[in-house]
Amino acid sequence: MSPSDLLPAPVPAAVSVPAGLQTFLALDFGIKRTGFAVGNRLMRTAQPQGTITAEGDARFVKIAQHIKEWQPDALVVGVPFHPDGAAHENTARAKKFARQLHGRFKLPVFEVDERYTTTEALSMGAKDADAAAACIILEQFLRSIP
Repeated sequence: MSPSDLLPAPVPAAVSVPAGLQTFLALDFGIKRTGFAVGNRLMRTAQPQGTITAEGDARFVKIAQHIKEWQPDALVVGVPFHPDGAAHENTARAKKFARQLHGRFKLPVFEVDERYTTTEALSMGAKDADAAAACIILEQFLRSIP
């Protein structure tokens, strides 16, 4: 582990989010696991809700179940970058995943830089690091809304 692994995730710039969007479902995309969390604009807090371990279309079936249960107004997807901000293979995968979510569920999808969120979740002692990372991603997003 390098010293940069201990840095908190970058705080995103203010995001233009229509006032009507109040409830959000965040996804910490991974090839094998996708953590998710829910939160709302009013409280500006999020709660981890678990991890989806399915891949491919099975992942989208499970996401559809969570969307039906939570009825979010929009989705938030964590997009990973190298510590210096450069994109890598998983950056492209997460962006593709975000586009697929928008296409399948017709909800607005916001992307958030997720650097260090898993490290932060693990340092906080999270039992489910993927869900905790999704929670961190969502709370960063909610703090970025004016």
